[in-house]
Amino acid sequence: MPVTLDERPVFVIGSERSGTTLILAILACHPRIAVPEVTWFYPRFRSYLHTYGDLADIDNFNTLAHEMAYGLRVPFWNLAGVNPATWGKEIAARAVEIEQSFAGVFAAMFERYAEYENKSRWGEKTPGNVFYVERILEDFPNAQFVYIYRDCRDASAEFLDSQFGPTNAYSAAKMWNDGQAAVKPFREKLGDDQWFDVKYEEFVVDPVDHLKRMCEFLGEDYTDELMEFHTTPTAQRRGRTKDNWALAHPITDRHVGIYKHMLSIDQQRIMSSVAGGLMRELEYQDIAEPLELTDEQVALAVEMDGRYRAVTLDAPHGWITYESYGDWLIDQRQARKRDGIWSDADAPTSPPYPVGTPDEEYYSGMRAMRQWKEYFGVKRDYTGKKSVL
Repeated sequence: MPVTLDERPVFVIGSERSGTTLILAILACHPRIAVPEVTWFYPRFRSYLHTYGDLADIDNFNTLAHEMAYGLRVPFWNLAGVNPATWGKEIAARAVEIEQSFAGVFAAMFERYAEYENKSRWGEKTPGNVFYVERILEDFPNAQFVYIYRDCRDASAEFLDSQFGPTNAYSAAKMWNDGQAAVKPFREKLGDDQWFDVKYEEFVVDPVDHLKRMCEFLGEDYTDELMEFHTTPTAQRRGRTKDNWALAHPITDRHVGIYKHMLSIDQQRIMSSVAGGLMRELEYQDIAEPLELTDEQVALAVEMDGRYRAVTLDAPHGWITYESYGDWLIDQRQARKRDGIWSDADAPTSPPYPVGTPDEEYYSGMRAMRQWKEYFGVKRDYTGKKSVL
């Protein structure tokens, strides 16, 4: 059942390395909007609700609520005064008062955070939600979306220099292209009161003008506090990492056009062949002549990407801790299946994208495919502190 909130929820979405974290940090400075760290709740849970059994059964529902409540990448969102022993029960009880469903748990989590921040409204940022807009609307029909997009070449250049995500030009461009294609229908059909576009390259040149228009879209007053985002604990914490160091500094346009010195001509041509059409639709210029890859070259690119992702999970600044939790969630699904809580017959006959596609694991929040983690014997680590969010 849908949950319609008096204070409309705000979802910040966009392909990774496009500026979603920047928008999160900025909106979190608004005196009325609470925006915690990423959750990945939709990619990790929403398509797999059938694996929990009938959520009208309180035991099944409590399992879902506890896995979500204890599955935050930043435990308890660093909320002071949380009792870890009772946190899951608190969230489950709050959710029941809203609705005994995934949306109820989701809203309960964010309302709890907003109360702590003494704010009236909440927002959420998970880049992977570009693939879950339809399901978000099913759960929160009056949600508002702030969608930030960026040149495929710049976003991909940052990906190739990051400690997570795709590791070659083909895979990076495909992930970007799939994300833009997924949101395109909603950009076209949702009204101006529900969808707001932010073009990264224009935003960083005149952020105040864009933020004033964004606040008008959200029905909120603009405040100069938004431009102080880089001084917040979240920005400073993220700023200590290789991949998010810029968040701890004021907005700059120095990251526009970085592909010109970070990507080879052949890499740019591969990206053009994969994503050139949508790049042109989004009015990006100077797109290189496409370099078409053979089926064999694509297969090799996909396999090598999968191999590299797996073996670098536990590298410095790697994502092994978060990946281990994601793997544990998959194990729990299978354990519930063995216990008879669900069967293959319970799965949707026409599962929503990306379920059932070759990219399901990546687009459901995993950084590496299980087949390669098992092939290389990658050991899980539930306590490591190799990444900081």
